[in-house]
Amino acid sequence: MANKQLFQSQPGALLPRTTGMNEAGGVAYQLEDRAALAQLAATGCLNATYYASAETQLETVLQLAVKTPTDFLARTALYCRKKGLMKDTPALLCAVLASRDVDRLELIFDRVIDDAKMLRNFVQILRSGVTGRKSLGTLPKRLVRRWLESRRDEDLFRADVGQSPSLADIIKMVHPRPATAARAALYGYLLEREHPADLLPAIVREFEAWKKDRQGPVPDVPFQMLTALPLTSDQWKSIARRAPWQMTRMNLNTFARHGVFEDKQIVSLVADRLRNETQVKRARAFPYQLLMAYTSAGQDVPAEIRDALQDAMEHATANVPQVNGKVIICPDVSGSMRSAVTGYRKGATSAVTCLHVAALVSACLLRQNRNSVVLPFSDNVVPATLNPRDSVMTNAEKLMALPSGGTNCSAPMAELNRQKAQADLVIYVSDNESWMDTPAHGRFGGSPTRTMAEWSLFKQSNPQARLVCLDIQPYTTTQAKEQKDILNIGGFSDSVFEVIAAFARGELGPEHWVGEINQVPL
Repeated sequence: MANKQLFQSQPGALLPRTTGMNEAGGVAYQLEDRAALAQLAATGCLNATYYASAETQLETVLQLAVKTPTDFLARTALYCRKKGLMKDTPALLCAVLASRDVDRLELIFDRVIDDAKMLRNFVQILRSGVTGRKSLGTLPKRLVRRWLESRRDEDLFRADVGQSPSLADIIKMVHPRPATAARAALYGYLLEREHPADLLPAIVREFEAWKKDRQGPVPDVPFQMLTALPLTSDQWKSIARRAPWQMTRMNLNTFARHGVFEDKQIVSLVADRLRNETQVKRARAFPYQLLMAYTSAGQDVPAEIRDALQDAMEHATANVPQVNGKVIICPDVSGSMRSAVTGYRKGATSAVTCLHVAALVSACLLRQNRNSVVLPFSDNVVPATLNPRDSVMTNAEKLMALPSGGTNCSAPMAELNRQKAQADLVIYVSDNESWMDTPAHGRFGGSPTRTMAEWSLFKQSNPQARLVCLDIQPYTTTQAKEQKDILNIGGFSDSVFEVIAAFARGELGPEHWVGEINQVPL
C-alpha cells in the first residue's frame, strides 16, 4: 500500500496559487494585463491613494498600455468614459493612442473627448511628454480642429472655462480656420485680439455689456464665469433659480454662503428641483453623487434641501437592478477604506471616501434586494443591524459609523462557512488589500489566498453560487482569481451594477468584465 502520510489529500491542493503580493504586503493574484488596465482606467484619477502614489499609477498604466493591443486600449477608453464616467485615464489612453495607433484614436476621439474638460485633459497630457511626444502631431491637431469646428459659436463660448491649457491656448496650438465671419470674430474674442463685436453671439455681447455695469439680470453663462465676480445676493438668487440639476447639486454650499437660502421661496424651488424624479433620472444621478452632496452640505444648507437629497437618493436607486436569489453583501470598513475614493490631490481632494462608496453600494443593493444579508468586515466580520426598509442614506450612515481595523477579506466567507449559510451571489466591495489573512508560509510558498480557500469550501454546499469582487481603487491584484464563478470588476459608477446583474444571470462569457469591454464597438 502507498505511504498514507505522503499521499494524503491536502485541502485546497488544487486551488490556484497566488502570483504576487498586493500593495499592503499580502499574497494576491495578479490581474491579467487587460484586466489590470481596465481596473486602473475604471477607478484611477491619477491621484495618490492610500497605498500608491499618482506617479506609480501613471507608470503602471503606461507599462500596461505597451503590453495591450491598441484595439483594447481604444475600447477601454470608450468604456471607462461612457460607462464609468471617468475623465483622466480615458484621456491618457487617447494620448497613448496618439503615439501608437492614430487610426484607432480617430475612431474613438469624438466619443471619448466629448466636452471641453476632456479636450483640455487630452492636450495637457499629450503636451507633457509622458506618452512619448510633446507636440500634438498632424492627426491629433486635425482631430482637435474638428472638435472646435463641430461646436456652435455659443457652445464654444460656453466651453471657455478652465486653464492649463485654456481654450485660447488650444486654439493657438491648432490654428483652426474659421468658416464664417462670426466664427472669426469669436476666435478673436477668445484670443483677446481685435474683432468686430457686432458679429459675436448674442450671449457674448450680453455678457460683455453686463460686466460693464453689473446691473439687471445675470446673463445665462457658465457658472464658472461668474464665481470670481462681486455678485449681489439677488444676483446669486437669480443664478440659483435657473441652475440645472447637476449644477444645483454641486453648489449648495456656495448658494448658502451667498445668502441664497435666506429666501424661503428659493429653498422650496431648489428642494423641488433636487427631488424631482424626472430630473434625477435625466441627470443619470448615481447615488454616490448625492451622498457627496449630502455629506458635504454645511450647516447653512436648510434641512428641507437635505431631505430633498434623501428623496433624490431613493429615485437614484432605481438604477440598481434586482438580482435573483439570496445575496450576501460584504463591504470593507477597514482603515484604508477611509481614504478619498478619487485619491489625494492638494486643494482638490474629494470628501467622499472609499468607505462612503462601499457603504452606499451596499445600502443600494440591500434596498433593491431585500432578502440580502450585509456582512461588513475589517479584521473580522463587524456586527451591523440594517433594515432594508430604511432609506439608503440611513443604512449607509450606519455602515460608515462602524469601527475600522486591518483588512481580512476572507472573514465574511469564513463566517458564512461557519454558519453553513446558503446564498446565490456574494458581493465584496473593497480595495482588495487584504493582509491579515496571509499565513507566514504563504508569503513565500505561493499558497492560495485564504479568501479563495474559503470560497472553495463555500462552493461545496452552494455549487451554483457566484462571487463578485468589486474593487473601487486603482490597484492590480485580487484576492479571488477570475474563473467561471468569480467576477473581478472595478469602478464606482452605476455601470458596475449592470455587469453584476448580467454575471448573476449567467450572461457573461469566461472573460467576464474584459469580455464586456471587448464588445464595445469602435
